[in-house]
Amino acid sequence: MPMTRTRTTTHPATARTRLGARIVALLSAVGVALGAPAAPGSAATPRAVSPAPRIPLPAAMADTGGGTQLLTARARTTGATTGTVRWWQRHNGRWRQVGSAPARFGAGGLAEGGSRVQGTATTPTGLYDLPFGFGTAPAPPGTTTPYRRVGAASWWCEDNASASYNRWVEPLPPDCAAGESERLAGYPTQYSRALVIGFNYHRPVRGRGAGIFLHVHGKGATAGCVSVPAGAMARILSWVRPSAHPHIAIGTVSGPTALTRH
Repeated sequence: MPMTRTRTTTHPATARTRLGARIVALLSAVGVALGAPAAPGSAATPRAVSPAPRIPLPAAMADTGGGTQLLTARARTTGATTGTVRWWQRHNGRWRQVGSAPARFGAGGLAEGGSRVQGTATTPTGLYDLPFGFGTAPAPPGTTTPYRRVGAASWWCEDNASASYNRWVEPLPPDCAAGESERLAGYPTQYSRALVIGFNYHRPVRGRGAGIFLHVHGKGATAGCVSVPAGAMARILSWVRPSAHPHIAIGTVSGPTALTRH
């Protein structure tokens, strides 16, 4: 018996639907190739954007003291009593951060160094050198900056009437009143290790302020100095090199006392 063939007929509407789908797919492919916007509801992959390079703080400053080592002590505003100390090294013309630590400032906040008034418990803003270190404890290993050990007769004269105003004295001279000076051994925690900040030091102006140091934290804000934790103070003393002409810049994030204005 011969095989019977069954004829299949496609309905015209179905054929038109399939043709339309092929056309839509083709147009979509052409649109993608030409960079057309994605169809509504489709997920577009965002293009990766590289973040802008971050400029080191010293590179944004007008003056860093001319050396290759710099400490920056920055508070958010002049009314702040806390902030951050960072230390930086310049190599081949580029600054890199070596370390950082939480900092405390004067109980009266910060004040512009050129017009600061003694007895206001304010930390002077500005750019200063670091003449020498001192402490009741030995200098940490690796220290090369000049370092003086505090003894029972070591004082910092802060008497405006004294010829030794804003100087280390040992013993206390007759013209320097003890009540207006600091006996350094009386602060074994804060002055366990410290660096003299060269504020009003080389050509002292009477009444502007004396005894401004970078020293170890006490119980709270300072009387005008900058303080950091004991471990940070030891690392800083081991790091500073007289040959690198280190300086410290003290200031705020913005405004007239901003660090970038130095």
